[in-house]
Amino acid sequence: MSEKFLSRPAVRAVQAALAAAGSKAEVIALSETARSAADAAKALGVETGAIVKSLVFRSADRAVLALVAGDRACDTAALARHLGLPEVTRADADFVKAETGQSIGGVAPVGHPRPLLTAIDDSLARFGVVWAAGGHPHCVFATSPAELAHVTGVTLAPISKPD
Repeated sequence: MSEKFLSRPAVRAVQAALAAAGSKAEVIALSETARSAADAAKALGVETGAIVKSLVFRSADRAVLALVAGDRACDTAALARHLGLPEVTRADADFVKAETGQSIGGVAPVGHPRPLLTAIDDSLARFGVVWAAGGHPHCVFATSPAELAHVTGVTLAPISKPD
């Protein structure tokens, strides 16, 4: 039953983007939801911090993606400073869907209609393997923080604070 999620267009776009970046990561479907970091950690049997939360913000009309460890909160002031933006605010569900092609709870680091301004939480470097959403709330893929930086084209930065 969970395999049906892998044929969704957003999930296929994520898999294609990973392959295009030279990653061997494979999107997998879970029978349980991975909509939240806690849900994903439970379904995968890993620490919550090893889950990559894909948080979409906006700066004016521009989408900003923060990839943050599941046991941390995004420090929006640090995110804005790091990206050279005056400020960022949380995006609503309609904006997230329009900018990423994916719904909240399943937003992947890649596979969007156009590149997003992105930052990755440096606290993810605590883990050899991290799990990110694969374009649907039931889909995820395993990668390393270094490979995540490679496939998104950005470096890790101090953009989080304790949750």
